[in-house]
Amino acid sequence: MRKVMADRGLFSTTDLVPLLGKRGITLPSSQVYRLVVERPERLSLRILMALLDILNCTMDDLIEPTAAVGAETATRTKKAAGAEAGVGDLRPKRARIRGVERP
Repeated sequence: MRKVMADRGLFSTTDLVPLLGKRGITLPSSQVYRLVVERPERLSLRILMALLDILNCTMDDLIEPTAAVGAETATRTKKAAGAEAGVGDLRPKRARIRGVERP
């Protein structure tokens, strides 16, 4: 995003604050800095559309797709692999409640 900003003559993250404000988005300069410098985990569609408008670019210019590799993906893989193994003779036992009379 910094490269796209520089190509548009915006060299400071604080330059975005008033431009976002004109589009009805109020963010503190520290949050705009994190948005530009770090990779946000999530981003509202409203802010994304405002950035695309401000920078006069497309999503391809700002977003770089990457494969999601992490604990969540590994967990899904383990579950899927464990499901193939089967449980054999192991079955859950029905719960018994003692000391309660049945009607």
